[in-house]
Amino acid sequence: MSWLGIVIVIIGIWLALKVAGVFFKLLLWLVVALAAWWFIAPYLGVPFSPF
Repeated sequence: MSWLGIVIVIIGIWLALKVAGVFFKLLLWLVVALAAWWFIAPYLGVPFSPF
């Protein structure tokens, strides 16, 4: 494998980790939103399940 191939593989791994990080952050925000709904919904008089 040439040096160009090694650089492309390293950049690909770096981008894959960045994408995984973004998905992880989105998942955490979804958990935060559902937890907030679970705590606030009874006080607002709305159903528990947002679905």
